[in-house]
Amino acid sequence: MNPSIKNVLIGVAIVAAAVVLNPSAERHRDHIKEATAERSPLAGMIGLGSLAAMASNYHSIGVASYTSVRDKTVTVGAFGMVFLLDNYKDQ
Repeated sequence: MNPSIKNVLIGVAIVAAAVVLNPSAERHRDHIKEATAERSPLAGMIGLGSLAAMASNYHSIGVASYTSVRDKTVTVGAFGMVFLLDNYKDQ
Protein backbone atom coordinates (compact mmCIF):
# COMPACT_ATOMS: atom_id res chain seq x y z
CA MET A 1 0.00 0.00 0.00
CA ASN A 2 1.22 3.47 -0.84
CA PRO A 3 2.52 5.24 2.32
CA SER A 4 0.48 8.41 1.64
CA ILE A 5 -2.74 6.40 1.31
CA LYS A 6 -1.87 4.58 4.52
CA ASN A 7 -1.35 7.91 6.33
CA VAL A 8 -4.69 9.23 5.06
CA LEU A 9 -6.46 6.07 6.25
CA ILE A 10 -4.85 6.37 9.68
CA GLY A 11 -5.93 10.02 9.88
CA VAL A 12 -9.48 9.15 8.89
CA ALA A 13 -9.55 6.38 11.51
CA ILE A 14 -8.36 8.79 14.23
CA VAL A 15 -10.99 11.40 13.32
CA ALA A 16 -13.71 8.73 13.19
CA ALA A 17 -12.66 7.46 16.63
CA ALA A 18 -12.77 11.02 18.00
CA VAL A 19 -16.31 11.50 16.69
CA VAL A 20 -17.53 8.18 18.09
CA LEU A 21 -15.84 8.68 21.48
CA ASN A 22 -16.87 12.34 21.90
CA PRO A 23 -18.17 12.62 25.51
CA SER A 24 -21.89 13.26 25.91
CA ALA A 25 -23.44 16.13 27.83
CA GLU A 26 -24.26 13.70 30.63
CA ARG A 27 -20.61 12.65 30.98
CA HIS A 28 -19.56 16.30 31.27
CA ARG A 29 -22.24 16.97 33.88
CA ASP A 30 -21.32 13.86 35.86
CA HIS A 31 -17.72 15.05 35.92
CA ILE A 32 -18.80 18.46 37.27
CA LYS A 33 -20.85 16.78 40.03
CA GLU A 34 -17.95 14.50 41.01
CA ALA A 35 -15.42 17.34 41.04
CA THR A 36 -17.69 19.50 43.20
CA ALA A 37 -18.20 16.67 45.69
CA GLU A 38 -14.44 15.99 45.83
CA ARG A 39 -13.65 19.64 46.40
CA SER A 40 -16.28 20.08 49.09
CA PRO A 41 -18.07 17.08 50.62
CA LEU A 42 -20.71 19.41 52.06
CA ALA A 43 -21.44 20.88 48.64
CA GLY A 44 -21.71 17.34 47.31
CA MET A 45 -24.18 16.35 50.01
CA ILE A 46 -26.49 19.30 49.42
CA GLY A 47 -26.30 18.92 45.64
CA LEU A 48 -24.45 22.04 44.56
CA GLY A 49 -22.63 19.98 41.94
CA SER A 50 -25.95 18.93 40.45
CA LEU A 51 -27.06 22.55 40.36
CA ALA A 52 -23.87 23.64 38.60
CA ALA A 53 -24.15 20.72 36.20
CA MET A 54 -27.74 21.66 35.30
CA ALA A 55 -26.68 25.26 34.69
CA SER A 56 -23.93 24.21 32.27
CA ASN A 57 -24.36 24.45 28.52
CA TYR A 58 -23.01 21.59 26.39
CA HIS A 59 -21.26 22.34 23.11
CA SER A 60 -20.02 19.72 20.64
CA ILE A 61 -17.61 20.42 17.80
CA GLY A 62 -17.76 16.89 16.43
CA VAL A 63 -14.41 15.54 17.55
CA ALA A 64 -14.44 17.24 20.95
CA SER A 65 -16.90 18.91 23.30
CA TYR A 66 -17.02 21.36 26.17
CA THR A 67 -19.41 22.80 28.73
CA SER A 68 -19.69 26.38 29.84
CA VAL A 69 -21.30 28.19 32.76
CA ARG A 70 -21.84 31.95 32.52
CA ASP A 71 -19.71 32.12 29.35
CA LYS A 72 -16.75 30.43 31.06
CA THR A 73 -15.56 27.04 29.85
CA VAL A 74 -15.81 24.51 32.68
CA THR A 75 -14.97 21.16 31.10
CA VAL A 76 -13.43 19.94 27.86
CA GLY A 77 -13.66 16.43 26.51
CA ALA A 78 -12.32 14.27 23.69
CA PHE A 79 -11.74 10.57 23.02
CA GLY A 80 -14.09 9.59 25.86
CA MET A 81 -12.29 11.66 28.51
CA VAL A 82 -13.54 14.78 30.30
CA PHE A 83 -11.28 17.28 32.03
CA LEU A 84 -12.27 19.99 34.49
CA LEU A 85 -10.46 23.25 33.82
CA ASP A 86 -8.59 25.00 36.61
CA ASN A 87 -10.58 28.22 36.27
CA TYR A 88 -13.72 26.36 37.47
CA LYS A 89 -11.93 25.06 40.55
CA ASP A 90 -11.26 28.64 41.65
CA GLN A 91 -14.92 29.73 41.57
